[in-house]
Amino acid sequence: MARARANKTGEAMPNEAENTPPIINIYGERIALGPMARAHVPFLYRWENDFAVALFSGDPLIPHFREESEADFERYSKQEARTWVSFAIYELATLRFIGETELRHIEHVRGSAEFGIMIGERDCWGKGYGTEAARLLLDYGFHVLGLHNIMLDTYSYNERAIRAYKRAGFREFGRRRECQRLGDRWYDIVYMDCLASEFTSPLRPIVVGTETPTVPAAEAPTPRRSER
Repeated sequence: MARARANKTGEAMPNEAENTPPIINIYGERIALGPMARAHVPFLYRWENDFAVALFSGDPLIPHFREESEADFERYSKQEARTWVSFAIYELATLRFIGETELRHIEHVRGSAEFGIMIGERDCWGKGYGTEAARLLLDYGFHVLGLHNIMLDTYSYNERAIRAYKRAGFREFGRRRECQRLGDRWYDIVYMDCLASEFTSPLRPIVVGTETPTVPAAEAPTPRRSER
């Protein structure tokens, strides 16, 4: 935890960053998406070294250096082509940073991209956050970036993620058989995609109104009034 600054009298002063709410680009029902920041690097470093998280995100089960996470952040934050769009995932009730989701290898001419996600906080698994994040990012890719086909790949042992992807709108279109070993068993790589013409979502659209077709809705949802 960052230390509080001290004023001229030596009294502790609150850290401004700790009291500043995160920037939110897109609101869902239980999660929100916002820009990645340097302050997220320590979390990414911890998650990359959590083998349980890495196992389901598809990353190699090897120890990572903090410098790797910092270098990755620097590289992707400075890219000029913007072929990679990454969002921080926040738990909406607490505004806690819980993961990252991204569209990579974006090709506007072809209208295609690849989807990725990592829910790093284990206590947030199994709550539907991944499904909601996938729906929000598909909506963003199709209706803000104008893409037509978004694909992903995952391992066949990641059954929870496959169910979440199907609920979000992805469909399996192929497999590369038995090309990943885990313990004494072999698993497939599962390929899935979603088309803009097939996508529907129970969430409110992130684009509001035809007069602003490329501006995400960035206001918080209105709280429901309690019934009398």
